[in-house]
Amino acid sequence: MLKHTVRALALLLVGLGLSTWVQLPASAIVDRDCGDFPSQAAAQNFFNNAGPGDPHGLDADNNGIACESNPCPCIGRGNPGGQNPGNTNNQQNQGPRIYRETGNVVRVIDGDTLKVRLRTGGVVSVRMLGINTPERGRCGAGEATDNLSEMAPVRSTVQLVSDPSQAAKDRYGRLLRYVKRQGGYNDLSFRQAWEGYTKRYVFGGKPVARDREYVRGINRARRVDAGLWGTCW
Repeated sequence: MLKHTVRALALLLVGLGLSTWVQLPASAIVDRDCGDFPSQAAAQNFFNNAGPGDPHGLDADNNGIACESNPCPCIGRGNPGGQNPGNTNNQQNQGPRIYRETGNVVRVIDGDTLKVRLRTGGVVSVRMLGINTPERGRCGAGEATDNLSEMAPVRSTVQLVSDPSQAAKDRYGRLLRYVKRQGGYNDLSFRQAWEGYTKRYVFGGKPVARDREYVRGINRARRVDAGLWGTCW
């Protein structure tokens, strides 16, 4: 009974964004995971006060930012008040962090997912934002994959950028990014939409920032039966 009461109190404190940490007896400590926190900021406040070594495993990629896939409000390490430490006027942060990466395509998984070797090191899976192409085994999956492979072939250079209105990663650990081919198309999600290989994708009821542009491309493809519209949909 005591354990459940302590857990409920602790979650209420982090849910309110309180950074004050109350020392509890060892028998009352409860392991946390990202699903226990209503926002990334709440998780970061807890992470900052939990002590060294990330005892709860909230920082999966060891970059000092806890639970990056949780919804915003968002803050970074060492910034428990949600303010920009570089701002001498102590003004509030104007928004969540935007991630930008550059790398080379290692593999095209399907029509909306790539494997990319980042210039900073390591291979990551990238789920393109705002679109949803057919899954493997479904009508048009091969064609959508082939189209993306033509636009972003293996070894081509791509630039990735996150959308501050969306999570940085999905539940599978894939980076959620807009993808631009260096020397090629500015937005591969839009090209898949324009050429008829995808439908609109909205997660959690919150469209991506470029949703209107993608819908425009999808509507155009549908009108002219481009891509999969005349065969699979």
